[in-house]
Amino acid sequence: MQDLLEFLAFARSYLTSRIFKFGRGFEGAKDIIVAFLIVKRGKYSTSFLNTSFFVLTAAAVIGGPVIAENSPFIGTIEQTIGRQQATIVSYNPYENSLSTVFSIKPRDKVENYTVAGGDALESIAKKFDISVDTIKWANNLKSDTIKPGQVLKIPPITGVVHKVASGDNIYSIAKKYKTDPQNIVNFIFNDFADPDTFALIPGQYLYIPNGVIEEEKPKVTLQFFAQIQAGVKGSSTFIWPTSGIVTQYPVWYHMAVDIANPSNPAVLASDTGSVTYAGCISYGYGCHIIIDHGNGYQSLYGHLSAIDVSPGQAVNQGVKIGNMGSSGRSTGTHLHFEIRSGGTLFNPMNFLK
Repeated sequence: MQDLLEFLAFARSYLTSRIFKFGRGFEGAKDIIVAFLIVKRGKYSTSFLNTSFFVLTAAAVIGGPVIAENSPFIGTIEQTIGRQQATIVSYNPYENSLSTVFSIKPRDKVENYTVAGGDALESIAKKFDISVDTIKWANNLKSDTIKPGQVLKIPPITGVVHKVASGDNIYSIAKKYKTDPQNIVNFIFNDFADPDTFALIPGQYLYIPNGVIEEEKPKVTLQFFAQIQAGVKGSSTFIWPTSGIVTQYPVWYHMAVDIANPSNPAVLASDTGSVTYAGCISYGYGCHIIIDHGNGYQSLYGHLSAIDVSPGQAVNQGVKIGNMGSSGRSTGTHLHFEIRSGGTLFNPMNFLK
């Protein structure tokens, strides 16, 4: 029995020592393996980072130009305009998408042009889409003779550039240059000290669309005015909405026809449709009516003195809907007439010829 007990004690001591020895050996081997893995991991991590950097750089070099070319958020305003047609957004508080589309960026100020060899006033005028007289008036030229190297002032529109003097107002200026004051107000790049009274500041420059210098032949002004009669049907289903004198034909910054008549004549529905707006605001169109003709077209009648219809009312072609007036952004009794479709302003003369 005693021998058995001694053997068991020896066996326990032997097994304990062997287990501890194995444990110490295992821990030592584990530490070596861990250290080796850590060293290798740093080595592989460096290679991985270097490879990733080169891959990202190559992707930026190859894909960058493609992204820049197709991104709508990258590039200057001029580059954006070069990629698509420019648009001028017309004033309208009711249709956010209403616009007139044209092919070039409008000029808003006088530019300097240096005459090149072979240039003539006629070719320069054609280049800038203005009249020869406009260039002569802006540069005080008494003849058509110009020479290379000469610097000419080029106004943004056909007409006269006027420097406002003390006591000037749009009515006296319009009379001086034989045009209608509403034409001056309609040009979007003309500034006024007071938008409600159209007050001017001495020394400022004012653009007079289609204005002429007094000594020029009257035929230059007559081409911009015509007597029309209400109810006369044009080449489409639209009729002339009122009677009077056409004081401004459609241009890119004012895609409408202005018809003036101091007697405040009746305004007629140019075509059958439903009234979608009939009301007054203190600016812009003033008291005005919009009619939807149910065929994709709408017509607008602005600056009225009286409104005889209400929203939702159906009207027939030729029915009286109001009276001509001078409400809103207006300098005298006239009708502002527009024809629209799909948010775009069309030239009314194409429908009323």
